[in-house]
Amino acid sequence: MAANDYVFVTRWRVEGTPEEVYRIIENTDDYPRWWGRVWLTVERVAEGDANGIGRRYKLFTRGWLPYRLRWQSETVEKVFPSRIAIKATGDFVGSGVWAFEPDGAFTNVTYDWRLRADKPLLRALSFLLKPLFRWNHNWAMARGLEGLRAELDAHRQ
Repeated sequence: MAANDYVFVTRWRVEGTPEEVYRIIENTDDYPRWWGRVWLTVERVAEGDANGIGRRYKLFTRGWLPYRLRWQSETVEKVFPSRIAIKATGDFVGSGVWAFEPDGAFTNVTYDWRLRADKPLLRALSFLLKPLFRWNHNWAMARGLEGLRAELDAHRQ
């Protein structure tokens, strides 16, 4: 694996059904509202088919570290309510897969994110700062878990 290749596997456990969680995660347009500390702007640039396959976004995101990422996502697979897959291009290139599994009153969520950092700063510093970039990713995903839990609570009220 090259120094600028990354594999991040995040696991969340949230109260709610896979259907509820899937519907929130599939709606990328709303990420800045409930995951706003990370998702700065989301611009839909293509609708895709009736199921959302081919839907594309221009995205501007950040973590805790003082850099921003500009990238695009495209939905390449959706299997309701168990799986959503995207491909990414821009400051990084790769793929992400959300998986949702029922667990009683909870849903186990796994996000498998595999990418290559192509932003010049990230590419140049990956060999040295990979642990810090991993920490930054984990920080961003922890903000997502907080936001998802709050969003699920709001839907129940």
